[in-house]
Amino acid sequence: MAIRDLNDTHIPAILAVVNDGAEAYRGVIPADRWRDPYMAEDELRSEMAAGVAFLGEFDGDALIGVMGLQRVKDVCLIRHAYVCTSLQGKGVGSRLMAALTEKADAPLLVGTWATAAWAIGFYEKHGFRLTEPDEKTRLLRTYWTIPDRQVETSVVLAEAGFKLD
Repeated sequence: MAIRDLNDTHIPAILAVVNDGAEAYRGVIPADRWRDPYMAEDELRSEMAAGVAFLGEFDGDALIGVMGLQRVKDVCLIRHAYVCTSLQGKGVGSRLMAALTEKADAPLLVGTWATAAWAIGFYEKHGFRLTEPDEKTRLLRTYWTIPDRQVETSVVLAEAGFKLD
């Protein structure tokens, strides 16, 4: 297993991991937020152009997990964290989280779906705490560019020690 920086040559493999790993959300997140495929190539390219830098874990030549980091103002956002379905729960996400944390140069925030209890639990296991509803809304509107419906159906977790302005 090796963790490496990803670039646009990895786009097909990133999409394969994201769309496979996102199957866990099917039927769990609000139906109006689900898309098939969950992430299209143009969206991934747009995210990368907006500064999302991806790390990936490889098993040999096969990409098996991805996690993005995006600096926005005075924080770093964890973006698009996915592991191949067959390997979820086997430490891939934890290894990516450790590598991503080392790269972060500002406090970390992560947004996820409010109904994704396993994702919330993963981040809490790594020292993040759920923010209060008012704080969540302020953070999502300050650091993310997402539709109002996604703000309504999401939560934000902050790394330990994160202080409000």
